[in-house]
Amino acid sequence: MLLSATPIPVESATRIAPKVAAQIRPEIQALHPQLVTWRRQLHQNPELGFREEQTAALITHCLESWGIDYQTGIAKTGIVATIASTRPGPVLAIRADMDGLPIQELNEVPYRSQRAGVMHACGHDGHVAIALGTVYYLSQHRDDFVGTVKILFQPAEEGPGGAKPMIEAGVLENPRVNNIIGLHLWNNLPLGTVGVRAGAQMAGVETFHCTLKGKGGHGAIPHQTIDAIVVGAQIINALQTIVARNVNPLESAVVTIGEFHAGSAHNVIADSAYLSGTIRYFNPAFKGFFYQRIDSIIKGVCQCHGASYDLNYWEQYPPLVNNAQMVDLVRSVAEQVVETPAGVVPECQTMAAEDMAFFLQAVPGCYFFLGSANLEQGSAYPHHHPRFDFDESVLSMGVEMFVRCVEVYGHRFSP
Repeated sequence: MLLSATPIPVESATRIAPKVAAQIRPEIQALHPQLVTWRRQLHQNPELGFREEQTAALITHCLESWGIDYQTGIAKTGIVATIASTRPGPVLAIRADMDGLPIQELNEVPYRSQRAGVMHACGHDGHVAIALGTVYYLSQHRDDFVGTVKILFQPAEEGPGGAKPMIEAGVLENPRVNNIIGLHLWNNLPLGTVGVRAGAQMAGVETFHCTLKGKGGHGAIPHQTIDAIVVGAQIINALQTIVARNVNPLESAVVTIGEFHAGSAHNVIADSAYLSGTIRYFNPAFKGFFYQRIDSIIKGVCQCHGASYDLNYWEQYPPLVNNAQMVDLVRSVAEQVVETPAGVVPECQTMAAEDMAFFLQAVPGCYFFLGSANLEQGSAYPHHHPRFDFDESVLSMGVEMFVRCVEVYGHRFSP
């Protein structure tokens, strides 16, 4: 296809692992080599958020060759494909994110990234391949489902976020989307499992940067200074009391300080310091709470020492909250696709965040995890690791999950 400069060998991955193959229909099994090819082409050519031009070109090339209606250039590089059944009914959206990460890949595989410092280290290449396979299958089987399916190829999930601008561009309208589903390949679960739960599945995320301003001086004459390092150290310790003493212990929340920079010499008291952090929580009621507490603590400590500060604080993604009815649909499908009922992990949560949350705020839906790790194959590194990879058998499993969800959804939710 468009992205590959040379043929990509896929023979070693064209067979689906026996543990998942039994419940995958023959037509999707036959599509598996193509799914692997798409995924490897995308993996070799990762692109950062809002720069997914070649990725979008591959997608539109496929859609055009299949005669699928689509819109492109949404939120810069986003694409929406629409497939109508032969029978009218509700509208279901399926979301797939497209972007890579600013990571140098360390995997020694034929399909390793060809772009220095950029890598698909979170499975988005697999998400696009699964979505393309779903589009193709549904376009060839329009009599087998009811209603309309909109496939949303979304840019910039890793930041600054493409879901919200896609919604603002009207992707949930014309026709109006009734419900939405999506999946994330998940190396925290083994191949052949599905993680899904009603309610909050992923965390809301907020971020802050803060510059502290003191008064520098000689390390031997501290009384003439306002030590920005001492101020910063006290702030960092005090911020940990927010979760420990202000959050109900039955709730889950995290305040992490990831950066603290100050000083230039062993005998110089720093006149400024910089710190930044991330906040995570499941309960949407916490919106605004952490900003107030963080600002109050920083202000109080600075006042005690005569320092000043500049605080930049912003809300990135809200908590990802699944609708109970849509979770029931996905769970019922998963129980047909995974090897045993034990393969459905019912209380699968993570403090990681996802801008799929904005879609789920707009329409009821379900986002689920599809286990993709294979220890024997060496594909079990965590997400965002420079050696991240996954068992490509999960690609066919993802298409089967989406197709079955579409088929069940149209009948279950038709008027």
